[in-house]
Amino acid sequence: MGLTDVVEAMHHTISQSPGILGRAPQGRTSGITGFVYESTRQISRWVGSGVELSLGQLAPDTSGESSCSPVNEAVIAAINGVLGDYLAETQNPLAIPMQFRRNGRALRLEPDALAAALEQPNGKILIMAHGHCMNDLFWGQTGHDHGAALAADLGFTPIYLRYNSGRHISTNGREFAGLMETLLGIWPVAIEDVAIVAHSLGGLVSRSACHYGELAGHQWPRRVGKIVYLGTPHHGAPLERAGNWLTLALGVSPYSKPLSRLAKIRGACITDMRYGTILDSHWESCDRFEHVEAPGAAVPLHESIRHFAIAASLGKQNRGWSGRLIGDGLVPLDSALGRHASPELTLPIPEDHQWIGYGMGHLELLHRAEVYEAIRRFLSS
Repeated sequence: MGLTDVVEAMHHTISQSPGILGRAPQGRTSGITGFVYESTRQISRWVGSGVELSLGQLAPDTSGESSCSPVNEAVIAAINGVLGDYLAETQNPLAIPMQFRRNGRALRLEPDALAAALEQPNGKILIMAHGHCMNDLFWGQTGHDHGAALAADLGFTPIYLRYNSGRHISTNGREFAGLMETLLGIWPVAIEDVAIVAHSLGGLVSRSACHYGELAGHQWPRRVGKIVYLGTPHHGAPLERAGNWLTLALGVSPYSKPLSRLAKIRGACITDMRYGTILDSHWESCDRFEHVEAPGAAVPLHESIRHFAIAASLGKQNRGWSGRLIGDGLVPLDSALGRHASPELTLPIPEDHQWIGYGMGHLELLHRAEVYEAIRRFLSS
């Protein structure tokens, strides 16, 4: 439907022949041409209804459970990453509900149900937060799962967060905060330690959750001892900033302006990652597709939590500025380590709480053995 609108808008612009930098004509095509486009839309509605009925079979049930294969779950996670805010707003059954999971199954946050699902719980809780366009199953996709390994080596009980990664970071953060308060409030044994290992976007969602949990007077942020960030874009990702400039460039001419609609088919979370914005106030008062400056001050890290940053670089050690800029292919080194050219924006993560893996990309942070050793060392320190 959206593509039909774009093509018709370009057709209408060309037929009116405005100047290259003139004003785009308003309205739609008329006559036979308009009839053709409206017929295309009607056919799209019919086909779309059939497709949605088929896709609806993949959707989770009211408890959040999904009966589809891991491959299909990965597809749904990717769709949510790109269009998750739209799916949630339209109450589409493919929108992923936020939940804690173990072994690919949702945990019911009720005392008896939780105790039964955990089998042999202990007082060391490990929350695993996935990244953008992913789900909880990605942690074990290659046969190695950081959470399972930390359970064996350090005695943690791993709990996996699953969420719609296309929504605003602050929206997910606020909901994550509520779930954490509930989970820790009904944990079946005395709590000794709580840690979070977060990949990419999961780190921003975790920081947002700490902020909103503190504002709400929750107890859980002060029970978390450590957070380990894996390739988290604390200061944003250049790819989204480039996408923002592309949107603006396409809007300069009436002939290319319809194409800017295509550039806007990306979820709220993606535009949040332009600068790594984690608060409602960062997006509520502006058009997220307009060019805006980065927030003037960094959201502080929670003071009672020890923070650790793990970054990756596709290049070799001591490669210079190009290695820092490219980083892991998606997130530059400085962004992943919380560094910034402006001292007031730099996150206070000590150097001995940082680790860089060279010759590896963003997704390899999920399974590389040397990354796991760094996580294990940080959590055991």
